[in-house]
Formats: sequence, C-alpha cells, structure tokens
Amino acid sequence: MAIITGSLDIHGAVPVYRQLYHRFREAIAKGQLRSGDRVPSVRALAAELNLARGTVEAAYQMLIGEGYLIPRGPAGTVVAHDLKPAVSPAITPVAAEPSARIHTGLAPPPLQMGLPALDAFPRKLWTRLATRTLRQTGLEGLTYPDPCGHASLRSALAGYLGISRGISCSPAQIFICAGYRACLELVYRSLLHTGDLGWFEEPGYFIAREYLKAAGLQLAPVPVDTAGLDVQLGMNLAPHARFAVVTPSHQSPLGVSLSLPRRQALLEWASQQKSWIIEDDYDSEYRYQGHPLPALKSLDAQGRVLYIGTFSKVLVPGLRLAYLVVPEAQTERVAHAADTLHNHCPSLQQSTVAAFIDEGHFGRHLKKMRSLYAFRRTLLIEALCNASGDVIQIDSQASGMHILARLGTHYDDKLIADRAQKTGLSVQALSRWYMTSRTSSGLLLGFTNVADKTQAADLAKRLYRCI
Repeated sequence: MAIITGSLDIHGAVPVYRQLYHRFREAIAKGQLRSGDRVPSVRALAAELNLARGTVEAAYQMLIGEGYLIPRGPAGTVVAHDLKPAVSPAITPVAAEPSARIHTGLAPPPLQMGLPALDAFPRKLWTRLATRTLRQTGLEGLTYPDPCGHASLRSALAGYLGISRGISCSPAQIFICAGYRACLELVYRSLLHTGDLGWFEEPGYFIAREYLKAAGLQLAPVPVDTAGLDVQLGMNLAPHARFAVVTPSHQSPLGVSLSLPRRQALLEWASQQKSWIIEDDYDSEYRYQGHPLPALKSLDAQGRVLYIGTFSKVLVPGLRLAYLVVPEAQTERVAHAADTLHNHCPSLQQSTVAAFIDEGHFGRHLKKMRSLYAFRRTLLIEALCNASGDVIQIDSQASGMHILARLGTHYDDKLIADRAQKTGLSVQALSRWYMTSRTSSGLLLGFTNVADKTQAADLAKRLYRCI
C-alpha cells in the first residue's frame, strides 16, 4: 500500500484525515486500487503511518459514506464494485479582466461623482445615536421587520418632506428601500409591466437606464436643454408612454432645472394619459445660490408622481437607504409588492436616521454641507481654470455635487476619461450618459472630497495632462 502510505503533511492547512481520504480516492480513480481490493485495517494503517486511530477512522468513514469502500465486518473493508474512474474536468485558465464595477467597496478615487464629503460626516454623533438606539431596542427589534420600512423613519420623513420639499404625505405613503435601484424595482413590480414604454432624459443617469432596460422596459430618449426635459418633444416622440423618469430639481448630469411651464405640461400629460412620473430628486438639497426648488411632487394634484429620495448623498452611501413616496391611492398595491420583494433595510440604521432627523441634526448637517461644498466647488473650478486655460469650459449651474467641464468637439471625452481613470482619477465622460449618437463632449467631476487648494491644484494638473 505504498500508494497510500507516503508521507503526510501533519502541519499543513489540510487536515491529515482529509489528505488520507483524497489519497484513497485518487488511487481508486487511477485504477491503482480496484474493485474488491481489501484495504488495511484501521489499526494497521494507523500504526504504519504513526497516526491516531481516530484520524484513520474519520477518513474511512468518509469513504464508506460516499460509497468508495464497503465494510464487511471480520472480512475487512474492500473497495466497492462497479466504480468508474473519475474524470477530472479540464480547467482552462481565464485571464483576469479589469473590474468594470461601479462600486468596489474600496476607498474611492479622487473626483468620484455622487459621493458626499466623507471627512465631514459626524461619526461621533452618529455612533452615539446608534448606540442609544441599539440599547433601547426591545423585542420588536428581533422580529421580522416591516417590509415597508421602520415606522419611526417613515414618520420622520413625512415631517421633513412636508417642510423642506413641500410634499404633503402620510407615513403610510413612504416606503424605505435599499438604495435608488431598489426604489425603481418596487415601482416596476407594483405599477408597471414588462414591455412598457417610458420617457428617459437624454442624457440621463445611466445606472437607472441600464436597470430599466434589464427589467424589460422600453425607453424613449427625450432631449434635455437649458429648461430641462423637452416635454413637448416627448409627447411628439412617445405620446402614449406609460411612465417618465425625470430629475427636475437638478438634472443628472447637466445640472439644469425643469422650468415651471414644463413641470405643468409634464403633470398635465401624465394626468391625461394616466401615466406615471418617476421623480428622482437628485441633489436637490445642494443649491449654492438661493433656496432649494420645490419638488415636482409638491405640484401633483392628480396623484401621478412617484417621488424617490436617497440618503446616499446627503449622509453616506454605506447606509444603503432610500425612500419612495407614492400617491395615497397606491399604498396598498405598493405595500403588497414590497412584502413579496423582501426589500428590507437594517432596522438599526433606519432608527438611527430617524433620530438624526427628529433631533434636528439632519437640517444642521445639510446647512454645513452646503457651505462646505460651495467652498470646495470653487477650489476645484479655480484650479481647473488655472491649469487648463481655455481648453475646458465650466458649466455655470451652481448646484449639485459635481461639475461639468465642457470640451471642444475635437476632443474625445471617452478617451480622456479612460486615460484619467488609469492614472487614478474617477472621471466620467459625458457622452457615455447618452442613449443615442447625438452627444456632447465633456467631463463629469466630483468635488465634494477635494480637501484644500493644494489638492485641487494637483488634481487639475493631473487631469490636464490626460487631456
């Protein structure tokens, strides 16, 4: 039995009994042990290998349990009959490809869009609130959570939205979801059907676009100009669309706001067609001149607007918390869909956010961030202008968490963005946000984590070298 009794690595990562088990299997597979062959007794093999009897016994029991060996009492243990040699599948090495994921869980690179100022998050306050919430949690925190969301957060949001966004709603109309895409999925599962046609801003948020297409929905690209979504053109292109996805307060990615006449026209179209308006209130909290614009939902008298907000940008994305506000007539329908989706968010985080809002910390945090972002936005714009001269033109919209640096038509923004990403800059090409070939050339740059003037100058120089 030399095929079995070779040296074993008693200090290796694989337990000795499993090494012995694999040796028997390999010997049987190669035909070195044939059907009916008798194998050594536990006592004999343990003595020969200088192992504990329990180690050999464990290996034998695995082999017997899987049908490789048959115990025959006093006659000993033999190799089972009719075993076919195992054929090892051929393993073809696959060349590793660069990750194309949007989020990797790693520290974000400079200039990344959609990311709040992580260094300004009130971690000590947050930890204190979370600890208190956890300490006060009773038996209700151990049961299955409400799929519609924690009652305290839904109540806090109803008060906040009424004051800050002009939205009159009850807690029952608010549904807590695990991020923006989860809100879209809840809308799709409850109110839409596969194959439905909808308007989508051109250019528009590509992550939402890809999700909706993957869900089987059809999208009609409706151009955006300086007054926002061209509603009249949308009615000409797809008058009977079942839904429209819009970012009226701060269009993603151009930063323009939907004008009041177009808001009214959009609401009138939705009312006449019985279509849904999915309002993504993107970056609405961050305007650096004047007050935040009221939400489109605040003008909705016919119950056609589905309002989506998220805490990813106003707090931190690691919370994975967003919310959907639906018309009162649709609450039961959406609640049923939420129950079947199991779209649950951790109750501890929901309760902590609720306390953060109720105790006034949220409002103070937003005020602090508006001031900080206005300063950091100016830092990056000045650095870009100093480094690049007339090569780029900064769009003038003073809102949101990113800036749009326009390029001349002879520049390839995709090539520049790819080059910048290879050097560690998270730059996005504007042309990739379009569905059609009629695009504009530009670079989308997040400024919220630009800490000081020195860093801004360094980033601007690195980007200019890529251009």
